[in-house]
Amino acid sequence: MVIWDGQDRPDRAFDRANDTVDGGAISCATGTSASQFEDALGAIRAAAAGNDRAALLRELDIPLQYIDAEGNRRDVSESELVDAGFDEVFSPEMLDMMTQLRLEDMTVVPDEGAFFRLGSVWMVADRRGGRPRLVTVNRQALSEAIAAARRAAEKPEAAGVTV
Repeated sequence: MVIWDGQDRPDRAFDRANDTVDGGAISCATGTSASQFEDALGAIRAAAAGNDRAALLRELDIPLQYIDAEGNRRDVSESELVDAGFDEVFSPEMLDMMTQLRLEDMTVVPDEGAFFRLGSVWMVADRRGGRPRLVTVNRQALSEAIAAARRAAEKPEAAGVTV
């Protein structure tokens, strides 16, 4: 795959075994590999679990697009995140969700990137074969995902879930 040309140590076996997720092939849709996503997701999970702001900032594409609980969009600069906006963007619920991000739960959209939990977070690689970064944090989508999970837990048969 051409995506490996831009990587220092491609993990070809992992990439071949994990290239398909909801929406299609990671490599075709995003221009990077499953292993690059897995590396980024591991760093995001660790940063979120430890509430490590500096580590989480390293995983962001700045400016970060933030969508609040009411659906209002804005670009957030690094200085805003460092000064006062971090707790708003990365609420306890968002950090908790980020600790659970798994490659197999990812959905890809060709030429747009990858998302998790109804679009609660979006990730994009800035170059072919590159490491993806968080580009969007969507509190509105997270609220919808939490509500959908609660409904499914309350009525498993209606949601197609067997217990």
